Amino acid sequence: MPTNILLLQGPVGPFFKRWSRQLTAQGHRVYKINFNGGDSFFYPGKNSINYSDTLEAWPDFLQSILLRWNIDRIYVFGDCRAYHVIAAEKARKMGLTFSVFEEGYLRPDYITLEEGGVNGNSSLCHENIRLKPADSSIDMPKHISHSFLFSSLYSIIYYIASSLSRKKFPEYQHHRPLNIWSEGKLWLKGFARKLKYKITEHQAATRILQANTPYFLVPLQVHADMQVRQHSDFDSIENFICQVVHSFSHSADTNCTLVFKHHPLDRGYKNYSGLIKLLEELHGIHGRIIYLHDWHLPTLLKNARGTVTINSTVGISSLHHGTPVKTLGKAIYNIEGLCSQNDLSEFWQQPGKVDKILFNQFRRHLLQSNQINGNFYRPAPQSRNASGLHIPEALLRAHDIQNLPPRFEEAVTSH
Repeated sequence: MPTNILLLQGPVGPFFKRWSRQLTAQGHRVYKINFNGGDSFFYPGKNSINYSDTLEAWPDFLQSILLRWNIDRIYVFGDCRAYHVIAAEKARKMGLTFSVFEEGYLRPDYITLEEGGVNGNSSLCHENIRLKPADSSIDMPKHISHSFLFSSLYSIIYYIASSLSRKKFPEYQHHRPLNIWSEGKLWLKGFARKLKYKITEHQAATRILQANTPYFLVPLQVHADMQVRQHSDFDSIENFICQVVHSFSHSADTNCTLVFKHHPLDRGYKNYSGLIKLLEELHGIHGRIIYLHDWHLPTLLKNARGTVTINSTVGISSLHHGTPVKTLGKAIYNIEGLCSQNDLSEFWQQPGKVDKILFNQFRRHLLQSNQINGNFYRPAPQSRNASGLHIPEALLRAHDIQNLPPRFEEAVTSH
């Protein structure tokens, strides 16, 4: 049934334009609101408008748009951005469907599309989900080639376009700095650090793996991660590190090592080595903490005694590798029987075991309800539709769309 659809902010790049083509080909009417020059660069033209007023004026403006265009469904990328938080509340009050794209729960070959919210706002965190027995009929995903080059290029274009159009959007509030020069310096710093760490970290990581040293892995999240701010009690990654080290020093066996893994997207922005050295001295555990940036994450997960995280999707990868997980924030996979429900002090001593059957049921539920094979930055191999995704039939029906041949879609959207 054709509906009226509103797109707000999407991933950097042309994905929302591709998604619009697919929806339009199905007969839906699609509209877009742009908030900065990057948005308008990747989604110009017909049925798109610019919002240049303040965040305080956004609720009234949005409501007027929803009524004027008779909107039935809203799509966004990320549900914790200030503009999207307001949109979610408006949708709830007006009885509209609010659909959220996000990076995949099951990475690297999937993206997430979920109604109502993702991660800490997901229904998985608020309802008792009945997990059905897993079966062997799950289609193997098409492997998605590494998209770092595309995402980097789109990010650069997005930042340049936003900087050049700043006067056109004077009141826009981004979730991180939009200055191309300062951000460019940080990206270059990150690249230089990547080359450095590839050489300097090899010995430390190899030492703990070859010596079979028992260790716990702590994958750090991006310092500006909205999931940390919105869905945990931590006000910063530094605060999280301090609490983990304090607990480890008091409760873990003295022969255990604590391994912090830096987030690759935070490489140019943050370096916690000074803090970690200070905490080692403060707690008298010198030599028992290792801080890595670019070591192979699956290898670290496979060999760890346990993983401690706030709510990173690395927790799901850890469970996949059979490594017990303790979350310190709200996470969709923090299910009794799947993750440890003990205090962190107890987890160091008794991390438990991963219930493989339950995990397979949980993974199957994700694949059926909210995971799409593909990524935002380049079309998936052998994709049959304009979005460049391999969309499960259940999600197609839920969103009133179809996998249409690209030629047909182009013919429809060109008129």
